Amino acid sequence: MPLSEQEQRLLDEMERHLMQNDADVVSAHAGDRALSYRNLIYGAVLLLAGVGGLIVGVVVGNIAGIIIGVVAFAAMLGGLMLALTPVHQSGGRDGGSATKTKEPSPSFMDRMNDRWDRRHEER
Repeated sequence: MPLSEQEQRLLDEMERHLMQNDADVVSAHAGDRALSYRNLIYGAVLLLAGVGGLIVGVVVGNIAGIIIGVVAFAAMLGGLMLALTPVHQSGGRDGGSATKTKEPSPSFMDRMNDRWDRRHEER
């Protein structure tokens, strides 16, 4: 069943807004964060140590083995988080100068509410 002219215009407008918002999100987050090779290596080592500790905990088999297993699991989880957590890229090694003060950016929900308000003001 074909769309009416009004429905087609509404669909086209929704597609334009979706493409614009997708482009905004991609441009806002592109290159903002990257994985650190140092954190990746440390995380992988911690993950492997956790796997080894988990195996030792299973082999021991008593209460100490359970405690070792829980600590090893926590180490595995921490290593995975460390390896996969992106870091902010700063302009220099010193982390920026102290004279520059950056205003706090609005939260995600504030930005979404602003977009919602702008859309409804356009109508």
